[in-house]
Amino acid sequence: MKKIFLCLILALAMIFKVNAYAEEDLKEATCCSFVVPLQFVPYSEKGLFVNKDHPMESSTIQYSVYYNGLDVVLTNREKAALAEHNEPKVTDKSTDLTNDIYQETISAAYNSEYGEDVGYTVSSFDKITIDGYPGYKIEGSFQAADQEKIYQTVYMLLSKYRTFTITFQRAEDDECQDAFSECQSTIHVQ
Repeated sequence: MKKIFLCLILALAMIFKVNAYAEEDLKEATCCSFVVPLQFVPYSEKGLFVNKDHPMESSTIQYSVYYNGLDVVLTNREKAALAEHNEPKVTDKSTDLTNDIYQETISAAYNSEYGEDVGYTVSSFDKITIDGYPGYKIEGSFQAADQEKIYQTVYMLLSKYRTFTITFQRAEDDECQDAFSECQSTIHVQ
């Protein structure tokens, strides 16, 4: 399970490019909050909450923050060192994410992790706004050989220097959709 979430986080980082510039029209945010349902408990991995009946119930909630670090002021020496590397500058296009880009990136990450085509498919891809911050609500699913189908709902919320990602994941037979919906209604960005 831990490998799958690390795979997802790495895939999301690839989407947003580590050396990207922050979009100027996004507001700054320092945190994203939500209320974790009582039936979920912290796991050993930071930001991961598992169903208290784990492993009988495989539903999870994963929270991560991608920080681009571009609000840090560099010294002249640090700027010169970066200029010497001649790395191409990439503009943060996170507000231009599309269904196709997301599905291609996440599908490749899961296929690589499982060593097979798991059929990752995005069933809905919606642009949303929470507390004035733009983002996406993405629903998808996949199924590895000899395993139950996995359903995901991903909230990706964008700010000038941080991207907040909350992933709700459940197996087909997990009874947690009401708890997920209640939790999703408590998401706030500041």
